[in-house]
Amino acid sequence: MLLTQPQAFELLESHTENINLRRHCMAVGYTMRALAKKLGRARTELAEVWETLGILHDADWEETKDTPDNHTKHTLAWLKEKGITEGPIVHSLMSHNTKHTHLAEVSGVMEWALETCDELTGFIVAVALVRPVKQLATVSLHSILKKWKTKEFAKAVDRSQIAQCEEKLGIPLNEFIEITLKAMQEHHEELGL
Repeated sequence: MLLTQPQAFELLESHTENINLRRHCMAVGYTMRALAKKLGRARTELAEVWETLGILHDADWEETKDTPDNHTKHTLAWLKEKGITEGPIVHSLMSHNTKHTHLAEVSGVMEWALETCDELTGFIVAVALVRPVKQLATVSLHSILKKWKTKEFAKAVDRSQIAQCEEKLGIPLNEFIEITLKAMQEHHEELGL
């Protein structure tokens, strides 16, 4: 059984009150769809699976932020209640918090795409929020790279995790940032930026 995008949004909305966390999940979803196309997974059903993974990747964060060992386990339980116990989304969710859960290693292309774009979407939002008009339309590759080099800016963002895009996905960092930025700019209204 496959999870539909409306079901994924329903899960996200029913377990996530914070609008910014919802928007983060949506930003990762939009980026995952763009990366699916870039990496040759452009068939509609595959791109939807990638986007659905992005939508769900932090769906249980509000409930588990104080117990990181449980992050993604709640979402996996919600999927199990819907009869979904295997498949690419389940495996990718198992590997998403592998630093704490040790459920599965990050190994597939879709998993590495999630691993590398997750923090980048937040970094791009941070860049947008320090701009005078606080809009994604005013953010450029140049403005992102300028902030990238400033280690005190968004210092919680693990830049080395993002930079793995080159080794794990074969996408140069600048291009990876551009893909992510464009995906987010195309959906700026949904992201509130």
